[in-house]
Amino acid sequence: MATKPSLRKPEWLKIKLPAGEDYDNVKEIKDMMRSKTLHTVCEEAKCPNIHECWANRTATFMILGDICTRACRFCAVKSGLPTELDLQEPERVAEAAEQMGLRHCVITSVARDDLADGGASIFAETIRAVRRRMPFCSVEVLIPDFMGNEDSLRIVMEAKPDILNHNMETVERMSDRVRSKAKYRRSLELLARSKKLAPAIPTKSSIMVGVGEEWDEILRTMDDLRAVDCDIMTIGQYLQPTKQHLDVKQYYTPEQFAMLKEEGMKRGFRHVESGPLVRSSYHAHEQVKAAHAHS
Repeated sequence: MATKPSLRKPEWLKIKLPAGEDYDNVKEIKDMMRSKTLHTVCEEAKCPNIHECWANRTATFMILGDICTRACRFCAVKSGLPTELDLQEPERVAEAAEQMGLRHCVITSVARDDLADGGASIFAETIRAVRRRMPFCSVEVLIPDFMGNEDSLRIVMEAKPDILNHNMETVERMSDRVRSKAKYRRSLELLARSKKLAPAIPTKSSIMVGVGEEWDEILRTMDDLRAVDCDIMTIGQYLQPTKQHLDVKQYYTPEQFAMLKEEGMKRGFRHVESGPLVRSSYHAHEQVKAAHAHS
């Protein structure tokens, strides 16, 4: 049976590997993560910006282990039944953030549908642990949907992150095909509830393009996010992590990403990060500045 030829990756998606001092920074961070038995989404999700971000001494910590209870068709993180719940993890994340001298710390997690609170209390404790060690470091959390559990969301919001991030991942029509268990409307509801619980905390969401969505569906997703008062949006190109994952249907050009940024800013987002290699936490330290500058 003939296999369908995959799309050729365009020039603008080629990544420059680090050298010199940048390489040393990458190696140092990798060694530190190993020594503290910590995970980063940078590695687990095969992020294309890992070298740039680590060379700049920024990283996104992934708490609650490295096994996800969901198996989304775009994501490289391992899925299965998690075994670990490490109550010392928040303190080790804070130690690592301090060692890296972070000004902005991003914390995400695998989905933990096996836990009653979905891991919300560990998120909250990690925020507090980072603040205890580094009172001037801003903290952003990228949370799962907690299966719509409002109490879990409240636990996180009461720890007062500087930015609450929850990703839509894709447009409504593609959502069930791309994501596992997560629902488009439930994600919007989570962002709406975040604003009700803590109106002063900026919210953020991200989608990837190239999975089969139409242009007007992207614009409709922007409208849906603005309708729940989402402040920051990031848009990046979907890249297939393995042959078992969703195919890339289209590579958007840098010009198209620039047009999407313009569309987002027209709709009133405080900040839109849009580009082929943009991921949810890419340039996050700059986004937090932009969000608070407009508040």
